[in-house]
Amino acid sequence: MTMYDKLPKDPVMLLSFINTQLRDTYESFEEFANAYQVDAAATIQTLRGIDYEYDAAANQFI
Repeated sequence: MTMYDKLPKDPVMLLSFINTQLRDTYESFEEFANAYQVDAAATIQTLRGIDYEYDAAANQFI
């Protein structure tokens, strides 16, 4: 099982998980995506589907 397999599949839960990881562990979304071996573009698109965009200055999806 990879770290990617541990990510929530529900977009709202995914948003919460990623923002928590960005707040507590990773200094950028790119660093998170590399650590979890996720397709950054696909993840961004998933979160756009629930009207969230990554804000690099805040280091979170807002």
